[in-house]
Amino acid sequence: MQSTENKILSKIKKCERGKIFFADDFADFGSPETVRQTLQRLQKSGVIKRAAHGIYYYPKKDVNIQGLIISPKPSIDDIAKAIARRDKSRIVPIGDQALNLLNLSTQVPMNVVYITTGAPRRVKIDGSRHGILFKHSSEQKRFEYKSKLLMLIVSAMREIGEGKIYPEELKIIKAHFQNVDKKDFEHDIKLMPLWVREILLTL
Repeated sequence: MQSTENKILSKIKKCERGKIFFADDFADFGSPETVRQTLQRLQKSGVIKRAAHGIYYYPKKDVNIQGLIISPKPSIDDIAKAIARRDKSRIVPIGDQALNLLNLSTQVPMNVVYITTGAPRRVKIDGSRHGILFKHSSEQKRFEYKSKLLMLIVSAMREIGEGKIYPEELKIIKAHFQNVDKKDFEHDIKLMPLWVREILLTL
């Protein structure tokens, strides 16, 4: 019989590097306490790293860039999406996070915010002053886009506000919008605010 540690280690090493996982992913291999202790040992030995409480990842290989050793970490967006998959919920980035993901802003707030169909919660990222804030929303239309990119564009435009989008921002939005599938747009157009729809139809 394999030990709990060997079972967990075997499962981890079958994953692609960068994979995010949770303690619950190994529930079949032992009691919650045994799994927790095993993951802590694997973390201390450097096999895995912790992203947040109960959230780990299989680190990618370090990269040497002009003499600097870079240890790639999952992005805040990667972690938020992993949590949403685990919870079987849908999320939409809002505020500065929506703007950042489209390169419309470089400002990173203390708490990166997403609306969610799931439970509200706050997640503190290890080794960072930043966290993730999930806010429950019952505005179902915001989660029903076929195009995730278009959903993000609309979220960013809503954050900027009607009548407040500068030409430079519109140029960036247009570049992203050109990558939206036309069939998805035909479905999603009815989900967006009228003023957003009118702008996108002119791009």
